[in-house]
Formats: sequence, C-alpha cells, structure tokens
Amino acid sequence: MPNDPTPALLYRLNQNIMALGSAVEEISIWIDQRGSTETYERVSEHLEVLADNADTITELMADLIARWKPEEEADPED
Repeated sequence: MPNDPTPALLYRLNQNIMALGSAVEEISIWIDQRGSTETYERVSEHLEVLADNADTITELMADLIARWKPEEEADPED
C-alpha cells in the first residue's frame, strides 16, 4: 500500500458512487415496470443529481490527484 493512499481512495470512492448510481437506476427501472411510476419519478430526480455532478466530481478529483504531492520520506539522519 502506498504511503499516502489519497489518490487511490478518491478513485475508489468515485467508482463506488458511480456503481451505486447504476444499481439504483436498475432498481428504479424495475419499479417503473411494475407500475409504481411515482416512486420511479422520485428516484429519477435523485439520479439526476448524481448525473449532474458526475463530470464535475471526476474533473475535481483529477485536479486533486494532479496536485497531490507524495509525502517526503523523513531523512533518518535528521
């Protein structure tokens, strides 16, 4: 494991967000097909928030990772 897991953590968190969004979308389609359009509409509204923010989150995470500087190893002589 790297000394600073920040980039890997950000990447995995983003993956999880995207996977959860996809899973919820699949469930909402299933709900809609069974006639609960009101529930489907409410879930879809929340999914729109995820979709609207996805590109910005990805860009900002890429920017954070690009700015990330690994911790310098301490000089044992100091």
